[in-house]
Amino acid sequence: MRNCLFLISLALSSAACSQSGDESASPEAEATATATASAKVTGAAEAKAVTFDDDSSKNGGNREFAYSWPKAVSQVPQLVERFTAERDRELAAQKAEWEKSFEGAPEDCISCISRGFEKEWKVVADLPQWLSLSADLYVYTGGAHGNSGKTSLVWDKRGQRAMKGVELFNSPVALETALGARLCEALNEQREKRRGMSIDPASGDMFDDCPGIDEATVLVGSSNGETFNRIGIYFGPYVAGSYAEGAYELNFSVTPSILDAVKPEFANAFSVKR
Repeated sequence: MRNCLFLISLALSSAACSQSGDESASPEAEATATATASAKVTGAAEAKAVTFDDDSSKNGGNREFAYSWPKAVSQVPQLVERFTAERDRELAAQKAEWEKSFEGAPEDCISCISRGFEKEWKVVADLPQWLSLSADLYVYTGGAHGNSGKTSLVWDKRGQRAMKGVELFNSPVALETALGARLCEALNEQREKRRGMSIDPASGDMFDDCPGIDEATVLVGSSNGETFNRIGIYFGPYVAGSYAEGAYELNFSVTPSILDAVKPEFANAFSVKR
């Protein structure tokens, strides 16, 4: 959904069927188990990407809403339930707020009575035991422009639980320490290219400072299809620069120091990038 409004601005549950008592199942039971397993596999194979749109126009104002996720999400019932609930909640809130915007809105102020919401989930890495996702978010609630951002969600296929990328690490500070000077150096390199001037960290300008990981979205990626060996650090608009500069997304290879910052329970999910 990128039309006029925006221009205004359970993996399959790994619960194995356990048998109690006699180890030899009846032919009927075996047939039922085979059919059930076949149905699950077929359902996963037939899963499709989902795109949902709900748009309206009233008194010259527009309301636009879009929410989507890829096929990999449709293969995980828990994520489908989670995202569907979020989608319905956000849509209901948008509709209610949009209706309220008409009360006392100045005449001929189209931006005052226009609203937009778009969230698009994407696959960062689909590993044997993990599904790493990012979501691009755009929200317009009137005015000169909307706001955008990015979120992360990592699905533990074995443990059947969801968490943010940063939650795989001991703490935001631990990851920031592990990245060390590379974080600010990479950020300032991009800043200088966009601004056409050198960055002075001692200038006192908030957009010359190096923001912390607690202000970022942490994405975990992979180049080998087996483990997480890449880290993405996303700073949204107004965090590392002005709105006009947009977002900053930095990418780093996993190093031994970054491995040390990973929580012990997730250590096997990571490896040093060779």
